[in-house]
Amino acid sequence: MLFSAAIAFVASLAIGLLLAQPLIARLRDLKLRQRAYEDAPKTHQTKTGTPTMGGLLFLIAPLVTLVFVHDPQTIAFVVLVFGSAAIGVVDDMSAIRAGHNRGLRARTKFLLTALVGAAFLGILLNSGGFSPQLLGIGATPLWVWYVLSLAVILAATHAVNLTDGLDGLASGTIVPPLVVLAYIAFRTAAPGIFIAIGALLGAVFAFLAFNRHPARVFMGDTGSLALGAALAGATILTGAQLLLPLIGGVFAAETLSVILQVASYKTTKRRIFRMSPLHHHFELAGWPETTVTTRFWLASAGLSAIGLALVARV
Repeated sequence: MLFSAAIAFVASLAIGLLLAQPLIARLRDLKLRQRAYEDAPKTHQTKTGTPTMGGLLFLIAPLVTLVFVHDPQTIAFVVLVFGSAAIGVVDDMSAIRAGHNRGLRARTKFLLTALVGAAFLGILLNSGGFSPQLLGIGATPLWVWYVLSLAVILAATHAVNLTDGLDGLASGTIVPPLVVLAYIAFRTAAPGIFIAIGALLGAVFAFLAFNRHPARVFMGDTGSLALGAALAGATILTGAQLLLPLIGGVFAAETLSVILQVASYKTTKRRIFRMSPLHHHFELAGWPETTVTTRFWLASAGLSAIGLALVARV
């Protein structure tokens, strides 16, 4: 299992590095470029014109995984990631064609993600050999597992989507939680998801080589929804749904900042943060973009380390 995961990691990394340059050139030729939000910090205006939809590189991971294992759980994982990426493609293309940075409505993306998530859970529940479980907890009512798992899918996909606002932020922040989930998969002898996480980490590092500041390509919603779906799928397949708010605490904080900002403004006409999501608040406070990104990475690593310590004691 360890050897296969290592090969999957190296394969995804190598393929990603080889395909990144041609993909970026093709995205540029097709004029698939990012347009900065009008209300984003002024420093973001220089990002307008950068190729987007580079998150297509993340799709290398599930394809590499299928080379090593193709059981029903892996098939479900591939459906979840590809389905979410497809939603992102439609969203990105809609925004580009409209000439601004707003594609599908949030409620539409939410509904489509719920449908893809339901398909993923349906495949799992109808596959032999999969046992719905929560890490460290005994018997769990099926409906509790289902509702919690669907909530994880919706939360993770859209939390990663909200976090994707700075060069390398989302792709770097997701690495520590994936490492924790890989440990759980290895400890519980779940080869399929262990290999899938290995492949995903390889694809993430390949993308990060071109997405770090100053970014040469953005993942777009194509990548952020796929990446969030992969995080959710790995969480569910390892039974770590209750652990995700901790190891994915940075994503949770980004989402909570948006919820609090909207709620506060609608009820009191006052803003809690200078701007949401949270990373923009720190930018407007005077932090350089690279400082915000690095500190969010460190926060993710610290929270994941706490989560890993808790898991090791279970």
